[in-house]
Amino acid sequence: MTLWATEIDLDVNPDARVYVLPCIAGHVGADSAGVILSEAPHLAAAMTLIIDVGTNAEIVLGNCEKLLAASSPTGPAFEGAQISGGQRAAPGAIERVRIDPQSLEPRFSVIGCELWSNDPGFEDELANGPGGQGVTGICGSGIIEAIAGLFLAGVIRRDGMIDGAMAERNPRIRAEGRTFSYLLHEGEPEIRIQQADVRAIQLAKAALYAGARLLMDRMGVDKVDRIRLAGAFGSHIDVKYAMVLGMIPDCDLEQVSSAANAAGTGARIALLNHASRGDIESRVRRIAEDTQRVRLLSAGPFRIPKDGRKSVGYIGVDALNIRQQEDLAALLQRADDLVIEFLRVKHIIVWRRFQFFGIHPQRPGIPIFRASN
Repeated sequence: MTLWATEIDLDVNPDARVYVLPCIAGHVGADSAGVILSEAPHLAAAMTLIIDVGTNAEIVLGNCEKLLAASSPTGPAFEGAQISGGQRAAPGAIERVRIDPQSLEPRFSVIGCELWSNDPGFEDELANGPGGQGVTGICGSGIIEAIAGLFLAGVIRRDGMIDGAMAERNPRIRAEGRTFSYLLHEGEPEIRIQQADVRAIQLAKAALYAGARLLMDRMGVDKVDRIRLAGAFGSHIDVKYAMVLGMIPDCDLEQVSSAANAAGTGARIALLNHASRGDIESRVRRIAEDTQRVRLLSAGPFRIPKDGRKSVGYIGVDALNIRQQEDLAALLQRADDLVIEFLRVKHIIVWRRFQFFGIHPQRPGIPIFRASN
């Protein structure tokens, strides 16, 4: 769409014109069109998965033969929100974390400082850096690497629980009520990786992986040749740790890379190249009209089956791999608001918050969770 600047009250030259990239769907917007224009997956034979990570992860999968697009509601955890000590990626935020698998001691780097926390002069350089405020919190890439590092070190179990028994090896692991936390940064502010933080990341990464996996199922492929992570979060995350947590499908690490601000690059292409506008408009029409825009809630695991046992947004106990009633009781006892439990770090299932709905003690396949708005 092309408009005069005056039509939308832009205070620029009145003869200026504004071009707006097309939207694929309600939650797969013009930024996805910009990403497609920038990355051009439709011009390559390689099966490419592009993920623009944000509160809604916009996902594009395909190659020169076909493109699919969808949006997956990951929530704000990847951007540092809903995380204790979390913040946006700004000077003072912990952005890189490594956990020693033997001592369980951490080291980390902070935005605005070139040194790691165990390097001589770290505190001085941090104090003299941008803002000079020291450590202020932890951003999305930092929490991902911290949780992945704790998982690899055995502090976090495969079910996502912080293992309190590891407190015998390092006092950084401390009891907090019925759960445990890991002390990442002492001082002010004190930054801990709490059980609720792990759950928030599990929920977000499961939604992201579910969206990608469902597109792969719709495309009829078991693996992808290339993965591109777009957006600010995708630009900073270490792809190895993203794969450890099961955020993205397995792929050769050499073929997983950052696309940086791909949407912005696509916007510049559209601004400078008039021919590219017609190209992306035709691509978007094809995705929308040929039902290649995938509605995840009506796909596969979320579709109402003919037997009527489950409905959209519901999950059965069997889908959570809970095999014993004792495990179920422990799950319900741990639940507070209830965010869904993911019993394997690379296991996927659904999104958003879930609330207890009821259980039949003799028929654990009956749905027990329902999605809340």
